[in-house]
Amino acid sequence: MDKFKVYVKSILIPVIVGGIVGVIVSRFIDYQELIKPFLAPPAALFPIVWTILYILMGVSYGILKNAGLADENVDLIYYLQLGVNALWSIFFFVFDWKLFSFFWILLLILLAIAMIIRFECRNRLSGLLQIPYLLWLVFAAYLNLSIYLLNR
Repeated sequence: MDKFKVYVKSILIPVIVGGIVGVIVSRFIDYQELIKPFLAPPAALFPIVWTILYILMGVSYGILKNAGLADENVDLIYYLQLGVNALWSIFFFVFDWKLFSFFWILLLILLAIAMIIRFECRNRLSGLLQIPYLLWLVFAAYLNLSIYLLNR
């Protein structure tokens, strides 16, 4: 597979997963009705940010795939964190498990850190491209816990 196709596939996988989850949870999203904490962004910002983060995720993984630096360990942590990421929205919005979702996102943060370390050891840029994702996850954890506490 040529390099361009590797990047396209690497970008499309997280974007499509995110899109599918977005469709699944869209009718359950109650963000407008929730009491939100200080710094809570408008709902319209979330799909924009997530699309950018999924693209960065795909580019980062594509760098490793194209350089022949992706092995079983890279694949495992990458796809595991992507799956945990997808399930968070379902737990938070569909099942309304706000407190459980907070602990789930802490797991996701740990997986993202492990992914960054693993990626960075193989290619510095690949690891650095995941820093915005980690920062957003920490911010999302703040929002998650705050929303849980404010809406009990």
